[in-house]
Amino acid sequence: MKILNYLHDEKKNIGITFDFEKIYSIQSISNICDIDEPGNMIELIENWHDDFDRIHSKIMDKIDEIPLSARVEDVKILAPIEYPIRNLICLGKNYMDHCLEMEGKTSDMVDIPKEPIYFSKMAYPAIGTDEDININWKATSMIDYEVELAIIIGKKGYKIPSEEAENYIFGYTIVNDVSARDIQMKHIQWLLGKSPDGFCPMGPVILHSSEVSFPPKLQIETEINGEIRQRSYTDNLIFDIPYIISDISKSVTLLPGDIIITGTPSGVGMGFEPPKYLKSGDVMKCKIEKIGELVNKII
Repeated sequence: MKILNYLHDEKKNIGITFDFEKIYSIQSISNICDIDEPGNMIELIENWHDDFDRIHSKIMDKIDEIPLSARVEDVKILAPIEYPIRNLICLGKNYMDHCLEMEGKTSDMVDIPKEPIYFSKMAYPAIGTDEDININWKATSMIDYEVELAIIIGKKGYKIPSEEAENYIFGYTIVNDVSARDIQMKHIQWLLGKSPDGFCPMGPVILHSSEVSFPPKLQIETEINGEIRQRSYTDNLIFDIPYIISDISKSVTLLPGDIIITGTPSGVGMGFEPPKYLKSGDVMKCKIEKIGELVNKII
């Protein structure tokens, strides 16, 4: 099951899709299946996480009675969580090949980390697929892309053992960790270079965790103007998903709707000699198997 935010007839809706063609609205599902209707995506995550098997079973039992709300080609897909409850938690240098291509380029920090490198990214709002990113070219000229698998936390957790981490994951989506490299390098902390307005494309859907094995092994890639720049698999992490969730929750209580982005593979613009930074008109297509495509243009 894939869950999405979308705009149809000038109204925002939450829906589910199985084939990324037909959309069933949560309102219709709630009415037909006698399920409490969530007011937003965070409420859906909270209400559905521990009760997902029962809810999924009720939906599948009634699927022939649920009216089709729209088709994907007729709606505007929004970021699945437009207004994250907190900053995104980000992993730096979490693919070995990316560590090697970035050697000495962003800071004096160790090139292959012995412990996870955490930073945060502001997004208020996150933008959806097919939305343009308006760049303030007076503030930055070194725009880069980073496709990442994002973890959506499903329930509150503190001091989570790594062997229980899977139970706290509601699902997965794609985040393009768009970065202003000149701003990033100017400051010791990375927050400002990661957080300009529009720099958090997310989506197109949340893939529920039941749809993939754990930890997920999914092909991940980026195309820039049709040229494949990044390609890897999501299990090639230096610090894997169970470790990340356990490590963060040793000191930070994770909450439903928290978003953790797990790092990017090699092929970012900064990693080339000379660098291949983005320019106005460039189209980024970030893809993760089973989740879909996240497409955005730089303007």
